[in-house]
Amino acid sequence: MNLKSFVIVLGTISSVIGATQAWAAGAARIRGTVVSLIGSTLTVKDGNGKTDAIALADGWRISGVAKASAADIKRGDFLGIASISKADGGSGALEVVIFPAALQGTGEGDRDWDLQPNSRMTNGTVADVTEIEGRTVTLTYDYGQKKQIAIPQTTPIVTFASATPADLTPGVAVFVNAERGGDGKLVANRVVVGNHGVAPPM
Repeated sequence: MNLKSFVIVLGTISSVIGATQAWAAGAARIRGTVVSLIGSTLTVKDGNGKTDAIALADGWRISGVAKASAADIKRGDFLGIASISKADGGSGALEVVIFPAALQGTGEGDRDWDLQPNSRMTNGTVADVTEIEGRTVTLTYDYGQKKQIAIPQTTPIVTFASATPADLTPGVAVFVNAERGGDGKLVANRVVVGNHGVAPPM
C-alpha cells in the first residue's frame, strides 16, 4: 500500500470508529450489498431485500477489510469486538476488527451495538490472550475496566485495507454509517466495502 492509500485508510477508519462512540437518534447502520453507485448516491440492498438510497457527502471516504485470524491477535493490540452474553456467563465474539497501531485508543469503550439483539461493541487494548476452549482475550478500556471475550473459531476476524470508489460494484458487500435527516433521507461520509474477498462483519 502506498503512502496516499494508507492515509486514506487511516482517515476512513477514524471516521468509522468515531461514529460508533454514540448512537444518535438519527443514526443508521446499513449492512447489505451494493445495488448501484450513481453520482454521489449509493443504493444498498439489505438481507431482507429492502433498499436504501444513501447520499454520499462531499469528501466521503472508503476503506476495505481484509481477512485476519485469531493467531494474529497478541497482547498490546487494539481491537474492536462485537459480542453477546453467553448462556453460561461471559461474552462471546460475533466479529473482531484488528486496528493498525496508529489508531490505538480510537473509540475506546464499551457500548450498545446492533449486530444482533443485546450485542455490545467493545474497543480496547488486549491485556491478555489465553486458550480457554478456543482463544479468549481480555480487553482493557476506560481507565482500567476489563472485559473477557471468547473468540469461537468461526468468528469473522478482519483488519482494514485500502479501497477506492471503483470497488463499489453491484453485489459487493458494504457497511455504512449514515444519518437520517428530518426529511427521512440518509446521508453518509464513510463506506466500508468487502473488496478483498471478505464482507465487512461489523
